[in-house]
Amino acid sequence: MNGRLIDWIWTIRGSVELPPEQSREDAFDRLDPLFHESGTSRDRTGDALTFDKKDQAAQDKMSIFDSGVLWIEQGTAGGMLHYRLTSRALLFCFLAPLLFLAFAGLTIAVGKIDKPAAETAAKKPEKKDVIRELNPVDKFLGAPAPEKPKKDDKTKDKDEGPSPISAYVFAALFAVLYVVGRILEDRLIRRLFRKRLRDDSSDSRQAVA
Repeated sequence: MNGRLIDWIWTIRGSVELPPEQSREDAFDRLDPLFHESGTSRDRTGDALTFDKKDQAAQDKMSIFDSGVLWIEQGTAGGMLHYRLTSRALLFCFLAPLLFLAFAGLTIAVGKIDKPAAETAAKKPEKKDVIRELNPVDKFLGAPAPEKPKKDDKTKDKDEGPSPISAYVFAALFAVLYVVGRILEDRLIRRLFRKRLRDDSSDSRQAVA
């Protein structure tokens, strides 16, 4: 089975065209500072750069990604930077809705199992309320008659059982979060690489040893 059929869930692929006459070494020198953040290890060999991140800091511009590879291919129209980046955060946001939908299904199933028992209990004949009468002495002394016992408001005490609504709400929230994050991160990382490759400032060219 081709892994690309499913790894698109947590993998972002793309490419950025290099500026005219930009060499492979110059392109990697411009991108290199991105991989010197805390918790990031990188290996640059030839026309490829691989990296891994662990316990990355929140201020890391690539903190959402856990690993990846970047490589440059030369064509007739010029150089092209290609990248493949993986993210456990995207995978979690994709799986979370499925988990909450499973919870909702389980809640509905439990409710169906408990419903027959509740209906059986409701069909049982109700006990008649016993009204106590005053004895002759109390009647003679003028004591008030005892009040009739109040009927319980069964509509208030009725247990409606667990509801799957909360699970559906969380499933929808994580689904929206995944779709927005997947699209947004794809655009942000492409913009970041393009900016680095075209940035003429001296600090973007400096490679940290």
